[in-house]
Amino acid sequence: MSDYFGKEVGKLGFGLMRLPKKLMRIDIEETIRMVDAFMEAGFTYFDTAYVYVGSEDAARKALVKRYPRESYTLATKLNAMMAPTEKMAKQQFFTSLKRTGAEYFDYYLMHALMEGSYSRYDRMKLWEFALEQKEKGLIRHLGFSFHASPQLLDQVLREHPEAEFVQLQINYADWENASVASRANYEVARKHGKSIVIMEPVKGGRLADPPKNIKKLFQDYNPELSYASWAIRFAASLEGVITVLSGMSDLEQMQDNLSYMKDFKPFNKEEQAIIREVIRQMGNDPTVQCTACHYCTEGCPKQIPIPDIFKALNHRLSTGQIEESRRMYEDAVTVENDNGASACIACGQCEAVCPQHIKVIEELKRSKELLEI
Repeated sequence: MSDYFGKEVGKLGFGLMRLPKKLMRIDIEETIRMVDAFMEAGFTYFDTAYVYVGSEDAARKALVKRYPRESYTLATKLNAMMAPTEKMAKQQFFTSLKRTGAEYFDYYLMHALMEGSYSRYDRMKLWEFALEQKEKGLIRHLGFSFHASPQLLDQVLREHPEAEFVQLQINYADWENASVASRANYEVARKHGKSIVIMEPVKGGRLADPPKNIKKLFQDYNPELSYASWAIRFAASLEGVITVLSGMSDLEQMQDNLSYMKDFKPFNKEEQAIIREVIRQMGNDPTVQCTACHYCTEGCPKQIPIPDIFKALNHRLSTGQIEESRRMYEDAVTVENDNGASACIACGQCEAVCPQHIKVIEELKRSKELLEI
C-alpha cells in the first residue's frame, strides 16, 4: 500500500471503462462481485469518467450505495471536447455527482488533454471552475489525464501548477514509443514533482497476449506468472506512482491481478533485465497500437468499427493466419451498413481524437488491402 495526499491507496486501481457486459449492458451483478473482491483485498481506488457510457451509474450501484464513503477512493473526469458550450462542460461535473451519488470526488481530472483539446479547458475556464468545487469540498485532488508530447506536458504543468497529479499512459510496449512517449512523459511529470496515476498498463489488453518472442522471455523466467502481471508490475515498480489502473472485465481478470498485487513486490534486477530486452524487441512490433478505447468510433460518419478491424489486422500481422483474420474482419463489419475499411472517406475525425496518435486512415487502407477479398 502507498500513502498519497494523506490517504492510503493500493498500487492497483480498478478502471471502470471496460466493465463486464450482459446483453449489451453492464453486468451489475458481476461488477458487484469484482468490486467486493477488490475491496476485500484492501484496494480502494476506482476510476470512471463522464464519457464512459454507463460507468458512473455502475459505480453508484456496485460501490457507492454499498460501502461507506470514506472506505473507497473515487476518480472521474470532465471532457471538454464532448461539450459544445462552457455551461454544458461545467454541467458534466454535477451530472457525474448525481450519477455516482458519491457526495464528492477524491480525484477529479480534466480528461484526455492533447494538442487539439488542451486549450479548450482554458477557454471554458474549467480549471478555475474545478478549483471552486475544490474549495467547496466537492473535489479533494485535481489533476488531468494526458495523451500527447512531453513538450506539451511540460507546458501544461508550467501553466497549471494547481494540478496535483497526472494520469499517463505508461506500459513497457510504449516506453520508447515516439508517438506515446511513456518514458519521456513520466520523466517530465516527475521533474515537476507530480505524482502519477498510470492508465493502459496492459495496453487495452494487448499485453495480456504479447507476441510469441515476448512470451518466451517471460515463460523462460517464470511460467507461473501471467503475461498481464509483467505489464502491471512494470508500471507499479516506477517511483512516484499513486496507483496503476487495470480495466478489468471479469472476475477472473480481477483475481489474477489481485494474486500478484495484493502483496506487491517491485521488479528485481533479473526482471528489470528481462523488461529491458522486451522493450528492445518491441521496437520492431509491426501491429497497430490500438487500445480499443473506441473514441474514434463515436463520431465516425460511416460507423466503421475501427478497433475491431485493427484487431483483425493485428491478428494477421502477428500470427500470419490469413483466413482466420479475414473471418474476424467479416464478423466485425456489416455488408448492409457498408462500414468496412473501404468505406473510409478520410475525414480525419478519428485521428483527431485518437489517444495513441495512430494514423487511422493509413491503417484502414492497409486493412483493406490485407483483409478484404
